Amino acid sequence: MKLIYFFSFALFGAGAIAGHAKAQQFPPEQVKQGAAIYAANCVTCHGEHMKNPPWAIDLATFPRDARTRFIDSVTYGVRNMPPWGDVIKPDGIAALWAYLVAGE
Repeated sequence: MKLIYFFSFALFGAGAIAGHAKAQQFPPEQVKQGAAIYAANCVTCHGEHMKNPPWAIDLATFPRDARTRFIDSVTYGVRNMPPWGDVIKPDGIAALWAYLVAGE
């Protein structure tokens, strides 16, 4: 009986992971737009490869399931990061999220 529960849970977990991965796919043109916005506005603080900047969050480790947190942080600012909502429009912020999730 325990084996049945284990396999049921394993299949459910695999389905959830597959569904999450599918939900995280973005059109290449959106990722490219996000890369351009990142290069123009974000690279100075977050670094060329989004990794280990000395003075900003390491975006390589940003949770990929925290889309709302990302959008709010970019739009309204957080701690030392200024708000970008007046500079980067919502579709641009969505493109930044696509770029972050897709990686370089």
